[in-house]
Amino acid sequence: MQSVARQARCASHLGTAVQFRIAATSPRIQWQCQRRNASYYNPLQWIQEKFAPKPRKADSAEEKKRSEQEKQGQQSVFEAAVSHEKRPKTKSTETAPTVVKKKATEHKYSTANFKISHRKLNMIGRQISGKPIDHAIVQMQFSEKRATSRIKSMLATAKLHATAYKNMDPSKLIVSEAWVTKGPKQLKRLEPRGRGKFGIRVHPDSRMHVILREGKTFEQLKKEQRERRLRRIVSAGLVREDVPLRNPARTWQW
Repeated sequence: MQSVARQARCASHLGTAVQFRIAATSPRIQWQCQRRNASYYNPLQWIQEKFAPKPRKADSAEEKKRSEQEKQGQQSVFEAAVSHEKRPKTKSTETAPTVVKKKATEHKYSTANFKISHRKLNMIGRQISGKPIDHAIVQMQFSEKRATSRIKSMLATAKLHATAYKNMDPSKLIVSEAWVTKGPKQLKRLEPRGRGKFGIRVHPDSRMHVILREGKTFEQLKKEQRERRLRRIVSAGLVREDVPLRNPARTWQW
């Protein structure tokens, strides 16, 4: 009895399946063998065998026959509809129509209301009006005024929106217009004065609006200015030119 139990214990340690005759073993030894063999059961292995991908089965003769009938057009309307539903959906090879962005002529953008006088903000607007967008951003970057940081971020955002959403050329954008408006509410507070009197102090709010359009760049304007100055140069009289005199003298000189 002890030798049989020892053999079952060794076999369970080695992981080999041992079959004992019912006549030669007792129920207690069978229970011990089952308990020791159960420790080698791996649930992950069962999940892997259960849900592992299996090779695709070959098409049966009926399915081949249906496909041939579909090609020849011998199926009925209902059979063709059922087979069409069972057929896996394939992606259509048709390309989607290309969407062409419509090029806009201008882009308007503005800041939010912030605490500044409209007179002070209007001086900044006059500084950037009519300049290329990059030149205006550089002007705001090196300015010492407190509100220029907000105006610089507004110009950068307006340039990005004009190029991304309205398909405008960033190298040709200029600040075509810039104006300032007052805020909706001018806060008023009491300001104490001498001799028991008081005044009214106004805390102003204002905002700036700009319109970006495509125009001549800074290099183009510089080139045109140079050509215009060169056209004004007249020779000293060595070569006859059909050009009107710039400063004609008076007819009578005595």
